[in-house]
Amino acid sequence: MRLEHGEEQEDPNKLATSWPDYYIDRINSMAAMQALFAFDEEEMEMRNKVVEDLKTALRTQPMRFVTRFIELDGLTCLLNFLKSMDFETSESRIHTSVIGCIKALMNNSQGRAHVLAHPQSINTISQSLRQDNTKTKVAVLEILGAVCLVPDGHKKVLQAMVHYQKYAAERTRFQTLLNELDRGTGRYRDEVNLKTAIMSFINAVLNAGAGEDNLEFRLHLRYEFLMLGIQPVIDKLRGHENATLDRHLDFFEMVRNEDDSELAKRFDMVHVDTKSAGQMFELIKKKLNHTEAYPYLLSILQHCLQMPYKRGAGSLQQWQLLDRILQQIVLQDEKGDDPDVAPLDNFSVKSIIRMLVNENEVRQWRDQAEKFRKEHAELLARLEKKERECEAKTQEKDDMMRTLNKMKDKLQREGVELRSAREQVIDLSTRINDYSLRPSSARESRPLRAPAFGSAATQRKKSIPQPSHPLKSFNWSKLGENKITGTIWHDIDDLRAFEILDLKDIEKMFSAYQRQQEVLTNQSFRQKESGSMDDLYLSTRKVKELSVIDGRRAQNCVILLSKLKMSNEEIKRAILEMDEREELAKDMLEQLLKFVPEKSDIDLLEEHKHELERMARADRFLFEMSRIDHYQQRLQALFFKKKFAERLAETKPKAEAILCASREVMRSKRLTKTLEVVLAFGNFMNKGQRGNAYGFKVSSLNKIADTKSSIDRNITMLHYLIMIFEKNYPDILRIQEELHSVPEAAKVNLAELEKEVFSLKSGLKALEEELQYQQRGTRERGDKFAPVVGDFITVASFSFSELEEQLNEAKEKFSKALKHFGEEQGRMQPDEFFGIFDTFLQSFGEARQDLENMQRRKEEEEKRAQMEAMLKAQRERERRAKKSAGGSVSEEGGGEFDDLVSALRSGEVFDKDLSKLKRNRKRSTKELAEAAGRERPVTKVNY
Repeated sequence: MRLEHGEEQEDPNKLATSWPDYYIDRINSMAAMQALFAFDEEEMEMRNKVVEDLKTALRTQPMRFVTRFIELDGLTCLLNFLKSMDFETSESRIHTSVIGCIKALMNNSQGRAHVLAHPQSINTISQSLRQDNTKTKVAVLEILGAVCLVPDGHKKVLQAMVHYQKYAAERTRFQTLLNELDRGTGRYRDEVNLKTAIMSFINAVLNAGAGEDNLEFRLHLRYEFLMLGIQPVIDKLRGHENATLDRHLDFFEMVRNEDDSELAKRFDMVHVDTKSAGQMFELIKKKLNHTEAYPYLLSILQHCLQMPYKRGAGSLQQWQLLDRILQQIVLQDEKGDDPDVAPLDNFSVKSIIRMLVNENEVRQWRDQAEKFRKEHAELLARLEKKERECEAKTQEKDDMMRTLNKMKDKLQREGVELRSAREQVIDLSTRINDYSLRPSSARESRPLRAPAFGSAATQRKKSIPQPSHPLKSFNWSKLGENKITGTIWHDIDDLRAFEILDLKDIEKMFSAYQRQQEVLTNQSFRQKESGSMDDLYLSTRKVKELSVIDGRRAQNCVILLSKLKMSNEEIKRAILEMDEREELAKDMLEQLLKFVPEKSDIDLLEEHKHELERMARADRFLFEMSRIDHYQQRLQALFFKKKFAERLAETKPKAEAILCASREVMRSKRLTKTLEVVLAFGNFMNKGQRGNAYGFKVSSLNKIADTKSSIDRNITMLHYLIMIFEKNYPDILRIQEELHSVPEAAKVNLAELEKEVFSLKSGLKALEEELQYQQRGTRERGDKFAPVVGDFITVASFSFSELEEQLNEAKEKFSKALKHFGEEQGRMQPDEFFGIFDTFLQSFGEARQDLENMQRRKEEEEKRAQMEAMLKAQRERERRAKKSAGGSVSEEGGGEFDDLVSALRSGEVFDKDLSKLKRNRKRSTKELAEAAGRERPVTKVNY
């Protein structure tokens, strides 16, 4: 060796190239000797120093050193040493140092390419996860996680995890990692480092490689972790309160939530519960219903029914085979490659589909299929429309049957009451006859005279000039001549004004024709002076479209009609039939009510009914609707009918909430016991006139939290009461179970509720009046107003009477509840009364949560104090160990693989907004491929 040193001093280049031989020989001899001899601690330290020196050389020596090491097959030497380690060596620092050598070799592009090209390197490295040495496992996970982020590395890591599953006899892949993630070691720093390394590796496996832009792959791989129970473990890891670990946990959940949302969007859902077989089946059924694939879904389910269900006889493996086939259908790309490790050999989805599909037949029948698809879409739309009609009819039928049954019961009760009343009437009639036999004075009747009016005054007829064509209306309420006596109007003569007014200018300014008018200019005035109004009127008639409706109103009306997508005849038919086919939505009806023809519109339209073909769309619509008798009343009736069930469904729960809440507060034993304890507390705490109470206003409940402890200002009287309840009255803690209607009742405004009930009552009354009017008149062909509204009123009146009775009962119960708690009737409304209890229940729950948080913080502080003491002792031991070790720890140079591992460890590689991450996925893959052959800092690579 001295000779070699002398030669090396003479030739430095020879030294650099020959030095790897020494380390390879030493490591080979160490591997051979460990099977024959047991080494003491000093010898183990010397062996470790050799490996540490190799690690330093691989980092600091020139590139020739690494090249020579690769040529001498140094990687195979390291991997063989890893395979042949005995138990004592595998649990020592030597194992960690060997992993460090491989990591150092990968710190440049040539070494990294050599490691990735080796058929067994990643598999052998993964085997080191089986050791108990935490530092070794962390180093292995950091290498595997970083390999996921380099080109062509992701799938090798997945293959290595499958290899490790067989090597460690795992039931499923990643099982060891999840066990380590959940297991506590008692050594806080090492435990957090290991759990951070595991989470960073999981995030790298999920989001690198195929996971960058393949949602199906991420969902598939994440499901493995979820099945192993990672979610409750993540919730448990939050208790470590470590910023780096939390960053990895946050990224895992952030990507999971985004993927779940993206999956849900495919089914027009907010969330898909993948734990619920029922919900997933319903979504698939809904997606495939009325499609060509639906029979195959039924076939799959039918064959699943015939699958074996008993344990044994290979039943589990058959279900596993079905699962793997479905995985391949979902994951295989166009080339037939699986981004994960293929669970089935020689299984190509594309080849099988090619066998099932004859491309020539597809091309031949494509046009025919497109035609059928359009027809199918039309039929489907008609089917959905018919389904809506059937649902509406079925609902009406069910409501009517329920109402008729209720009416039958009510009529039976009223029949009994009627017979009783009839007997009373007969008795009273007998008595009246007895009294009528007595003499009575005759009443003189005087003939009623009609009020005498004087001779009708001859009304003067004004000679008012008439316009040459229709003008806009001035919407006023006029006074007749018989009403102006003694008013200012008596001395006013508007005929004098006509002598001054420029009537032609008025005609031009306020003409009923909207689109044909031009902005008045000086030139138009000159033309007016030289021409005549006849010329102007004739010119307007030359325009193709005629419109007499206000421009903005006409425009809005046309927009509404375009949304309706129905002709005027169809709209008219729907209104006459009371929309039996469910063609008019409620919101459309509400909009139609805004475009009811006004009297001024009707007058103008009537003047031009002979020019129907020239009318603009809005004008023609209003004209045709104005021909329907009581058009506005019909629309209002139809809108009321459609909205009635919805309004009833909104109103009834409010009355029911007051009724139920009144019963609950009066019947609740837990509330009674609470008031009893509070009364005792108050009498004990108060003195003099404030004490010696027999009760208190319920509003006092919410003042309990205002009294704070003199010892701890964070503790209120409410906190203290809950502590008493936990100790002596544990049943009171479930008080909310007896008062579940109170929060809803606290939201009910009784005045608004009564106003809505009155509105429904008025609407029904107006509907009955309109029905009477329609029954008196002549029915137009296709007019179904009378039968439809008649049936509706029968059902709706009974439903409304139930609501009215329920409201009266609720008000009565509420009055009893006020009296029950000693409150003055009429001074409190339900929202105020029940709001007191609702606020108290909320404060009660918050105070319980406060106490739980206080207890948890106390336990965490105690645990943290113990942990800090342990860490302090551990740091002291490490300081003494480093001091005794002297200069054995050498400084290491940094490199790109080290930077990648560091970024992965800290989470910086994932520290991006999710949207940015998704945008950069494809771009990052391209940049990695372009830069794979050269060395560069990790900060220049977008992983």
